[in-house]
Amino acid sequence: MFLHGTSRQNKLGHLEIGGVDALYLVEHYGTPLYVYDVALIRERAKSFKQAFIDADLKAQVAYASKAFSSVAMIQLAEQEGLSLDVVSGGELFTAVSAGFPADRIHFHGNNKSREELQMALDHQIGCIVVDNFHEISLLAELCRKSGRAMDVLLRITPGVEAHTHDYITTGQEDSKFGFDLHNGQIEKAIEQVLQSDHIRLLGVHCHIGSQIFDTAGFVLAAEKIFAKLNEWRESFGFVSEVLNLGGGFGIRYTEEDEPLHPAVYVEKIIEAVKENAELYAFDIPEIWIEPGRSLVGDAGTTLYTIGSQKEVPGTRKYAAVDGGMSDNIRPALYQAKYEAVSANRISEHHDTTVSIAGKCCESGDMLIWDIDLPEVKEGDLLAVFCTGAYGYSMANNYNRIPRPAVVFVEDGEAHLVIKRETYEDIVKLDLPFKTGVKQ
Repeated sequence: MFLHGTSRQNKLGHLEIGGVDALYLVEHYGTPLYVYDVALIRERAKSFKQAFIDADLKAQVAYASKAFSSVAMIQLAEQEGLSLDVVSGGELFTAVSAGFPADRIHFHGNNKSREELQMALDHQIGCIVVDNFHEISLLAELCRKSGRAMDVLLRITPGVEAHTHDYITTGQEDSKFGFDLHNGQIEKAIEQVLQSDHIRLLGVHCHIGSQIFDTAGFVLAAEKIFAKLNEWRESFGFVSEVLNLGGGFGIRYTEEDEPLHPAVYVEKIIEAVKENAELYAFDIPEIWIEPGRSLVGDAGTTLYTIGSQKEVPGTRKYAAVDGGMSDNIRPALYQAKYEAVSANRISEHHDTTVSIAGKCCESGDMLIWDIDLPEVKEGDLLAVFCTGAYGYSMANNYNRIPRPAVVFVEDGEAHLVIKRETYEDIVKLDLPFKTGVKQ
């Protein structure tokens, strides 16, 4: 079996993460429980940053906080010297609440509201990644009224399709995101921004997809963008100070996945930028990237307690856990695959094939099909690996199930960073229905 980061089998035959026994975590915090290996997050952050340092290039590594946003996680990103990518007012508010430096916050999104843009201006964040013509007009209006200026990147769709699930490709021409690179939209956007007195065009941005296992797409995107940058220098006198090539770097969910080391992605991006800058006689722009999943994905493990079991003779054996699509919707949404072990019996032979069902009232609530575990018993602990990205951030209250707690572990210590929701939390925004009351 493959264990990520600091995870190991301890002398008691239990799974241990960050020096903390999984059984201790469950005893103190219950299940379902998200557990984050802080040392692995730190190591990944350093790997991305060091590749730019070694190349002696100006760069920003921005944590894409949509992967997992919380006050503690944002503070960890700040400790590691990362910048921050937010995509909503809620993520921006979390960053501000965490005390994250506003000048290192980049605001993305295809439908930023008037209130969200005003919030970004009020907090004087570092950059807004503009996604469409409506946003250009709205931002220009808000800047003018508030007397503030804002640096922006224009998001482009370069026509590069990453080899990934259809729902998580974002760089192809037919996308809800950004300005198309080939139909004249981006030129109109550049012209509008350059005419504004309050918006400063800092550079361009693209994102070609997620869970990407090679570098060819990033290289091709850089080539396409530099060819256009050469045209825009001639037609607009515009020289991009920043080139943001996004993120989407893959992680290992199962043995079928073969991601590259973070430094390899960065080195290939640097190589492509340098070659194209030299080809078109540009100074090398500041390079920005946006790892999210690759920083936190395989640092996260979800612990569950096994309850009921069911066997369909000659077909399949099911084991149900006390969570499911309410804390990990990715298997239902993306057909995502995961690996798991028996956290309290990790030393025993995993030679019984079972399928892991969630507890939500949906036949599609299946976390894992056909994995090998020891003979399943009620009360066993199941550890599902690589749930650190888009687990808690996409968690929901379907069937009015409370969202789990989140714990950070490092150097033998556990820190509760998000409390478990209670039933009282579930109903606290509900209001009674009073009949006979006229408005």
